[in-house]
Amino acid sequence: MITVSQAAVAAVKDAMARASQREGGLRILVKEGGCAGYEYVVDLDPQQRNDDIVVEADGIRVLIDPASRPRLEGMTLGFRQDLAGSGFTFENPNASSTCGCQKSFN
Repeated sequence: MITVSQAAVAAVKDAMARASQREGGLRILVKEGGCAGYEYVVDLDPQQRNDDIVVEADGIRVLIDPASRPRLEGMTLGFRQDLAGSGFTFENPNASSTCGCQKSFN
């Protein structure tokens, strides 16, 4: 389904610890919008839904709704932290183009 980098695993573990969240995981969904047609929405979700696709990586869960799955298939979730800021990165083979913010794709 998707690959989760060690940097992304560490970021999710840190975010869940700061939020005192023990259940659920990181939810990724794709919705229409953004400057390139679709945008990634990423947030902690304390509850796994019955129809979620669950990707487990080194003790964390990534939760994906069935409607987002086709647009995320084969993606690598990363995390970067540099002088410009920090955030999740998306290497998505399904994206024909991305915008400058890297959070929107087509």
